[in-house]
Amino acid sequence: MTKILSRWQRQTIETAMEERRILLLVGPRQCGKTTLVSHLEWENTDYRTLDDETSRELAEISPVEFVSNEKGMLIIDEIQKFPKLLPVIKMVVDRNRKPGQFLLTGSANIQSLPAVRESLAGRVARIRLRPFTEGEIRNTGAGFLERAFEQDFGEGWQNYDRGELIEAALRGGYPEAVGLGNRARRRWHEDYIDALMERDLKYAARIRRREAMRELVNTLAAWSSRFVDFSSIGGGMSIRRPTLESYVNTLEAMFLVERVPPWSHTDYGRAGKRKKIFMTDSGLLSSMLRWHVDQVKQDPDRAGKLLESFAFSELASLVDVGNGKYRLYHYRDRDRREIDFLVERDDGAILGVEVKTGTTAGRNDFRHLRWFREKIAGDRPFVGIVLYSGEIAGSFGEGLWLLPFGAMWR
Repeated sequence: MTKILSRWQRQTIETAMEERRILLLVGPRQCGKTTLVSHLEWENTDYRTLDDETSRELAEISPVEFVSNEKGMLIIDEIQKFPKLLPVIKMVVDRNRKPGQFLLTGSANIQSLPAVRESLAGRVARIRLRPFTEGEIRNTGAGFLERAFEQDFGEGWQNYDRGELIEAALRGGYPEAVGLGNRARRRWHEDYIDALMERDLKYAARIRRREAMRELVNTLAAWSSRFVDFSSIGGGMSIRRPTLESYVNTLEAMFLVERVPPWSHTDYGRAGKRKKIFMTDSGLLSSMLRWHVDQVKQDPDRAGKLLESFAFSELASLVDVGNGKYRLYHYRDRDRREIDFLVERDDGAILGVEVKTGTTAGRNDFRHLRWFREKIAGDRPFVGIVLYSGEIAGSFGEGLWLLPFGAMWR
């Protein structure tokens, strides 16, 4: 599962290095950034890592020498561990405007870190790498959103029964964890979080209460797919709201959680304004909550949370690959009309996606999609999809489609 040939972002990276002076490849630790970079076919490259203390000392003593490179490209791994290099890199690329000079990888969003003061605007392309998607594991293409907007669903996908979908979601996408058994995978996820708290947290923020941060990770796993409510999230944790918000921001900067904004491009006064929060890997979510496959199969609430988080990971990865063509939102209003995900294309077209855990679906499951098309979308092209764990695909009216989950990985 650690093969990188199927990584959807590979072509985006290669193109960006032909156009921009600096490429920043970010994503959670152990998602495959270094492996992907090491397998890209570039000539005249040099590699340096800031993941060990000796390299960081060398960078601090002589930063100009550290970033100097007689070859065509310098790869610097884990740049968030010494962001003071960024002004030096800026100086280098300002003197030489040739594209493809630096490829930086980071396990934290350095553009949100308090230690970073130097802007690389106009010089850097930022690309997000996530853990494996199911499509990458199955070695399928990343064309689902394009096909969905064109309503080109056809056939040729593999059907997944409900149990297979739940098992795929419980597995998640971290490369080292994908091939492990259930117990070993849970231990890997727990060790992974412990290592982040011990080793990497200090590079993301000045967090004094690591035990509270570890507890917050578990709380946010239980909160995944729900609306952000800091009062409820912090209940019982004895953390003041400003501190709690800073902790959540830190976990987001480390790519462990992500907030999806509401779609509010409307004059409809009852549209909601709250964001939804997701764990970025459904396997990590399930391990933090210590869920077993039989528990999830028998509990609709757990199955709903798990599969919606799983769908989020897939859709967010597809949006990333679109390289700015798409934006991901959710929708809910005060009349409790809700659509799990809205994908807005750069020309204004909208794709609505509802996630259902059952093996059957009917006309009633499209009521909010239909209402949004008629009352909110207006002149915008609109396609509504219900993803479910059944096997039959078909149309439920103009622009409304029932699709098995497997249609995402055609």
